[in-house]
Amino acid sequence: MNKPIDFRVKPYDYHHWNLKLEDKVAWLGLTVKEDKGIRSGYELKLNSYDLGVDIELHDIVSRLPLEHPEISVVVIHSLAEKVFCAGANIKMLGLSDHEHKVNFCKFTNETRIEIENANHKSNLKYLCVIEGACAGGGYELALACDEIIMVDDGSSSVSLPELPLLGVLPGTGGLTRLVDKRRVRRDRADFFCTTEEGLLAPKALKWGLVDHIAPPSQFKKLISDRIEKWTDKEKRAKNGLKIEPLQRKINSNEIIYKYLSVKVNRQDRYAELRIYGPDRDCPSNIEEIFSLGSKFWPLQIIREVEDAILHLRLNEPQICTWLFKSEGDLEQSTNYSLALYEHRNVWWIREINSTIERTLKRVDVSARSLIAAVEPESCFSGFLLEFVLAADQALMLLDGFEDEPDLEAEVTPTELNFGHYKMANGLSRLQTRFFDTPDSVKEVSKMKNKAVKAKSCEKLGLVTFIPDDIDWEEEIRLIIESRASYSGDALTGLEANLRFPGPETMETKIFARLSAWQNWIFQRPNAVGEDGALTLYGSGKLPNFRRERT
Repeated sequence: MNKPIDFRVKPYDYHHWNLKLEDKVAWLGLTVKEDKGIRSGYELKLNSYDLGVDIELHDIVSRLPLEHPEISVVVIHSLAEKVFCAGANIKMLGLSDHEHKVNFCKFTNETRIEIENANHKSNLKYLCVIEGACAGGGYELALACDEIIMVDDGSSSVSLPELPLLGVLPGTGGLTRLVDKRRVRRDRADFFCTTEEGLLAPKALKWGLVDHIAPPSQFKKLISDRIEKWTDKEKRAKNGLKIEPLQRKINSNEIIYKYLSVKVNRQDRYAELRIYGPDRDCPSNIEEIFSLGSKFWPLQIIREVEDAILHLRLNEPQICTWLFKSEGDLEQSTNYSLALYEHRNVWWIREINSTIERTLKRVDVSARSLIAAVEPESCFSGFLLEFVLAADQALMLLDGFEDEPDLEAEVTPTELNFGHYKMANGLSRLQTRFFDTPDSVKEVSKMKNKAVKAKSCEKLGLVTFIPDDIDWEEEIRLIIESRASYSGDALTGLEANLRFPGPETMETKIFARLSAWQNWIFQRPNAVGEDGALTLYGSGKLPNFRRERT
C-alpha cells in the first residue's frame, strides 16, 4: 500500500525546482530528479512530472507573494538540455488508480490557476521560456503564464499529444485555455491537438500558441527584454511575512492542527472538520499583525483547512461527505474578519485574503458532499461564514440545546461576504446562492456585523433547515447516511452542476469538463483497459481502440 501523500514540503528545499531570486526577478528552473517520484514504479524522465513536482510548485507559487513581495516577475524555464517539460509522467498515470489520476489533474490545474491569478491578485507576472520539447502538461504550464517565449532553433516544439498518443485529454485545462484564453482559431486548435509531434516556433507564433520567438543567437536578449518589459518599476515592500511549516498530528482516524481537528468516520464515510476560533483578541494595529506572520489566526486556520482538504481528497477517497463545524467566540472571530476588511489594501492582508479565496475555491470544486452544521458556540463569521455558504446543505440549531436553552446558534455576516471571495464563476457565494433574487443579498447586507439567529437565518436564506434540539442529531445522521448510500459518480455530477449557477468562466469550464469528461475518459477501455493506450504505453504494442462514438 502506498503511504499517504503529504502536501507539506520543507520550504526552499525542493527536489525538482531551483528557485533563484535576483532583485525583482525569480528564476524558477525545472530540473526534475528522475528517482524522486512521489510513488514508486516509475522514473521522471525528460522533466516529466508527478504530483510531487506540482506540490513543490504550489508551495513556491503560494509562498512567493507572501515571503518575497519584492518579486514582480517569475521566469519559468528548464534546466535540462533540449527539453522544457514532457508533461505528466505517463508511466505514473498508467500505474495510478482512477481517484489519484483525477485528483492529480485537479490539483495541478488549481496550481495553474494560482499562476494565472497572480497577475491581478499580487501584481506578479509569470513569463515562460521554452527551449526544447514542451509537451502535454508542460505546455499547459506555459499556457497558465502571462507570456510565452520560445527559441526558434528548428527543433524546439509545443504540443498537446494526449489524444493521439494516450487516448485521453490534456488534463489541466489545455483545450479551454487554447480557445478561451489565447483565442486560437478552433480549426487550428483541432489540428494542433490531434497532431502528436506538435509545432515548431514559426507556426506556433503564427497560430498564437506562443507570444515571441527568436533564434538562439538572439534568445537571451529576447528574454532580458521581456523581463524588462514586465518588471514593476514601482517601489515594492522588501520584507515579507515569515511562513512557518504547518504542524499536525495524524493517526488512523484523526488529524489535529492548532485550530482544526478532522475526525474520519470510515464506517459512515464522512469526515468532521471542526474549525476552532482565535485564542486571543485580534491585534489592534497592522504592525502587530505583520509580526505574527503565519501565526496570524486567519492565515493559519485557512492554511490548515487547505492542507486537510487536500489530504482528504487524495488519501481518503471513500470519505464522501465533509461536515463543517466551528467552535469559538463569535465576536472574536468577527473582529478578525473586520480587520481583514479594514486593512484589505495592505499588501500582506491582500495576500491573506487571496489565500482564503483560493482555499474556498478548493472546497467548491472538491468532489465531496459539503454539509455545514451551525450550533451554539459556533464562530461562523466573516470569512468562516463562507464555509456555510459553500455547503450543499446547511443546518442551524433552532433555539438552544435542552441543557443550555439560552445559548443559541448565531452567525455574523461581514463586508467580506459581499464580493471579496469570488467563486470560480466570478460571483460571491451570496450572489451565487441568490442568483435569481439579488434583492436577497441586499436583505442579508442589512445584517452586516450583527449576530443572526436561526429563524432569521432561515428567513434570509442563509441556511437550509433549522431543526430543534430533539431532531438535531437525527437530521445530521440522515443526511450523512443518505449521501453514503448514493452513487459517488452521480453525486459528483449533481454537485458540479448545482454549485456554479450564473455566468460560465474559463475556470468553471475547466473544472466542469475535467470533472465530467476526463473523469469518464479515465475509466474507459480505450485509455485504461487491457488494450488501452495508457496501459500499453512504452510496451511497443499499439492500443486497440473501440471505435464506437457515444
